[in-house]
Amino acid sequence: MNKISARQLLFFLACVAPVGKIVLLPARLADTSKNDLLFPLLAAYLLQAAAVFCTLLVAKRGMSFAELLENTFGRVVSKILLTVFALFLLFAGLLPVLEQKVMVQSVFYDTLPSLVAFAPYFLFAVYVLSKPLASHGRVWDILAPLAIFGLAGILVLSAASADFSALAPVGAAGQKGFFEGTMSAMAWFFDAALLLPLLGKFDYEKGLAWKGTLCYLAGGAAVLLFTAIFWGIFQETAPNQLFAFTVTSRYFPGVTTLGRIDYLFIFALALVMAFYVTLPLQGSIECALEAYGRPRYLPTLLAIGVTAVFLTLDVLLDYRFTEVLDGVTKWAFWVMPLFSVVIPPLLLLLRRRRRAV
Repeated sequence: MNKISARQLLFFLACVAPVGKIVLLPARLADTSKNDLLFPLLAAYLLQAAAVFCTLLVAKRGMSFAELLENTFGRVVSKILLTVFALFLLFAGLLPVLEQKVMVQSVFYDTLPSLVAFAPYFLFAVYVLSKPLASHGRVWDILAPLAIFGLAGILVLSAASADFSALAPVGAAGQKGFFEGTMSAMAWFFDAALLLPLLGKFDYEKGLAWKGTLCYLAGGAAVLLFTAIFWGIFQETAPNQLFAFTVTSRYFPGVTTLGRIDYLFIFALALVMAFYVTLPLQGSIECALEAYGRPRYLPTLLAIGVTAVFLTLDVLLDYRFTEVLDGVTKWAFWVMPLFSVVIPPLLLLLRRRRRAV
């Protein structure tokens, strides 16, 4: 059986996971929290880091997510819970996929019809989703340097154009801005939930829980820095600047002589994100397989089915992305913390040993 190494898991937490937080989240936080946007972002990261720590502690038991549930609740209830969790991961994957689709069309293929521009992604998704979930570990070995290269490049090119004094005065948005910003931000924070289907697919090493948490917070520090730069460049117009990491670097003074070299970094981050947005979908498929078995062709059929569903949603929601974004961040914001913040600590209370057969 394929296994994810501790190194690969740390690469994901430190390098890959942050990429999903630098597309639409900065603009959404700018809209709800104005110049205080760093505080709700920090709060969301701290909550999720605590959940990641708990999830990695659960991994010490050496049991899969399905085994943990069955050990405590029995086979029938565990199947129901796995099904519910699979549906949650499908829901969690909706916003990232649509986010990726709108970004790719707007930045790279703005003259092509939406379906034509994004169709290659769905072919790519079928291939990735048909592979074992543990195969992502080898991919993270490759994506981690790309993520570092892309994000470091964007930060270097953008920092000189930012006015960090625009972050003052602190507290101008008040409690309302903080709580609304934190609730909205939670739509992008479900990384601990992504780790649950990976339980049993990596071996716990000494200190992995705190190492993973520190790596996750290190990636969060990079996102916080980028978000500060984003506000420092656009300030009051920041809520209108979608696809944040694609717009900040265009104000680099050297663009006039060197050209749009920032596209090298944008392409690198877009590639990382293409894999990241498939992870909740693949986690959903893994939960379904854990619940109902693994007949020979079922993984491929599920991959095709999930991709077909999201392709259909892409067509139906083509011009309603703003409504979807508002729905997820304003009305369904509670779903993410319920599954990705509340559940991981509760797993620590489950039985430690399998029942005797």
